[in-house]
Amino acid sequence: MAGNYETIGDYVESYPKAVRAKLEEMRQTIRRAAPGAVEVMSYRMPALKQQGILVWFGAFKNHIGFYPKASGVKAFQEELSQYRFSKGAVQFPLDKPIPWDLVKKIVEFRVKENLARKEVRRTP
Repeated sequence: MAGNYETIGDYVESYPKAVRAKLEEMRQTIRRAAPGAVEVMSYRMPALKQQGILVWFGAFKNHIGFYPKASGVKAFQEELSQYRFSKGAVQFPLDKPIPWDLVKKIVEFRVKENLARKEVRRTP
C-alpha cells in the first residue's frame, strides 16, 4: 500500500475496508482532539500539524502505527504498557480494539506541548 498520496483521504482509501475503518477512526479521533490542526502528508504518512507536527499514523501488516513523538509516548508510558512501543512509536494491533480515549488524551497533550513551545519562542 506504500505510495505517494496527496491527501490523507487518498491514503485511507488505498487500504482494505477493515483497515480503512480503523484509519478513518484514528483520523477523526485526532481531529476531534485537535480541532485547530491541519491534515498533511509527512514522511509518506498521514499527520496532523498545529505549530508543528502533532502526530503521525499509518497502517502496517498487523498494526496501526501511532507516532506522537517521544514526549507523547513518555508521558503516557504506563497507559501504553500493554502495547508494543518505542521511543516515539506505538503499535495498536489490527485484531484488537484501539484505545480511542487514550489516543485522544495523547493528542491533546501534544497540542498543549506544541502551543507551549510556541509561547516560549514568543517570550523575549
